[in-house]
Amino acid sequence: MKVRRGWLTAGVLCLAIWIGSFLGVFGEDQQATGADRYDHVIQFPKERYPETGGHIQKAIQNGHSYVCTIDRNGADSRRQESLKGVPTKPGFDRDEWPMAVCLEGGKGASVQYVSPSDNRGAGSWVGHQISSYSDGQRILFIVK
Repeated sequence: MKVRRGWLTAGVLCLAIWIGSFLGVFGEDQQATGADRYDHVIQFPKERYPETGGHIQKAIQNGHSYVCTIDRNGADSRRQESLKGVPTKPGFDRDEWPMAVCLEGGKGASVQYVSPSDNRGAGSWVGHQISSYSDGQRILFIVK
């Protein structure tokens, strides 16, 4: 009887861990589901840029890519596509995820209003992080 109870307890514990990891309740690490290939990892500092970091997390939870494939040449046209139909709002910037510099950006991107200081600080930070990477490099973004 004790052996069965031990196996039952172990089975329930394994099931709880599996369900918890599936639902993301254990820890704050993001799972890179579907992002099996990338060249670099960037840990985005949500504590420094909370509005932008929150938007990135929400967009990823809603199915947008964790991975950004850098393509600087197409950024302007992707920005126009992603912001089409999203009016400007006084006192706010329109933040996009995936970013326009990413091949994954453009039409269908998530757009959220954020404070200019948060958005521009985050954009500058990301720009600095990816400045040494060439077009075509795939960057996995993890919001910390």
